[in-house]
Amino acid sequence: MRRGLKAAALVSGLMIVGMVAGARAMQGPVAGSSAPVSSYMPVNEEDFRIVFARMRAAKAEIEKRQRDLLAARYDLTDRPVAGATMSRGKAIQGGVRAKLPAGVTWDALAKMTPEEIRDKGIFPTGFLPLPHPNHPEGGMVFPAFHINEVKKQTGRDLTRFDLDFDLPDALLPEFPAPIYLTTRPDLGDVSRGRLVTTDNYYELFNGILNPKQLEGLRLLVTPFAQQQFNLTADRRSERPSLGVSCFDCHQNGSTNGATHLVGDIRPQQFRHRIETPTLRGVNIQRLFGSQRGLKTVEDFTEFEQRAAYFDGDPVIATKKGVNVLERGSQIHDMAEFQEILDFPPAPKLDVFGKLDRKRATEAELRGQALFFGRAQCAACHTPPYYTDNLMHNLRAERFYRPQMVNGMMASADGPIKTFPLRGIKDTPPYLHDGRLLTLDDTVEFFNLVLGTQLTADEKLDLVAFLRAL
Repeated sequence: MRRGLKAAALVSGLMIVGMVAGARAMQGPVAGSSAPVSSYMPVNEEDFRIVFARMRAAKAEIEKRQRDLLAARYDLTDRPVAGATMSRGKAIQGGVRAKLPAGVTWDALAKMTPEEIRDKGIFPTGFLPLPHPNHPEGGMVFPAFHINEVKKQTGRDLTRFDLDFDLPDALLPEFPAPIYLTTRPDLGDVSRGRLVTTDNYYELFNGILNPKQLEGLRLLVTPFAQQQFNLTADRRSERPSLGVSCFDCHQNGSTNGATHLVGDIRPQQFRHRIETPTLRGVNIQRLFGSQRGLKTVEDFTEFEQRAAYFDGDPVIATKKGVNVLERGSQIHDMAEFQEILDFPPAPKLDVFGKLDRKRATEAELRGQALFFGRAQCAACHTPPYYTDNLMHNLRAERFYRPQMVNGMMASADGPIKTFPLRGIKDTPPYLHDGRLLTLDDTVEFFNLVLGTQLTADEKLDLVAFLRAL
């Protein structure tokens, strides 16, 4: 009997040791450790109560580390632009929020070569890749406003016990986002100002969608098991969870700014943060996933639930309850709904996607001339939807040396898809990882990376044009 107990204790101890080693292997070698790098996450799990207690205790310090990083990089104050709003009236935040190194100006920086900036170590930290709120852990993290509304409507709780979302609400998209349909432009916002969930999708859309589209929408708002939200003990919700839905990140077919890590890079510190892109206008797009280059929205839909939901690990997906969608019906139905999500109205644009001179301001017209001229924006962002449906490598790593930032290796981004700019004012923050908080930041970033040498007034004009798209 005693021998059996000792054996059981030994096996239990080995499982815990193996699990810790597996977690380290997933992240890469730890300083002073010989743990090997592995492509796989550990399958064995610790007792949930032990994990819960440990991660709850570490939460305050982890979040302070991220707050300190953000405060050092950005001006996070609420500074709305007078008279500029998103489609449903939320104020647009203005100004360049990335902080400059002491003694450096934007004009001086723009006159330097990438090598000079790199060697002097003066590339603005707000332009460096942005780490996940807890990069060594990763996973889906949702803004509080979304968590609260989902819980109110459906009783599901998307709160993580180990981590909260990091960016201020003022710098995120409006919530709930309006929904415009290519099939029924006469209806305007068909969401009626409500967050679409399993609680109300039928009430809102019955009679507007065809049966396949309605079924596709049902699947898009239905929660399924995910890495952090599932029914196993290896989760990051206090109670067992049904999971997440597609529209938990892509709220109302747009975005709430929710963040995650890409599933297709290893080891952990090289994975990139993802800022959820909008699904508006997927009907005119030919690439999906900010860096994956998936070729159809059907591919993207299937990939998300089979792989991205589980950090790209099929072993973990099987354990936690992967939702294997049927390609010929379910995925097709989900794609059919996504493909009728329209961009918001842009009353100042003509049928070619350019400004109507009778409606536009002088600043917007000057910005348009820059967009198609010296600023070189149109080299990638071609009208009417302002995308070339290609991928481009900005090679921003020319400006800085690889460095560890809160558990993330800031190195090369690689090719990034050309996101459509139609409706861009509705979907901050910008770039694939959300490192650019405002349109002003975006213009400043590309002025530096592309070497376009715009003046301060020209940058303001270009921002004015972008807000009109």
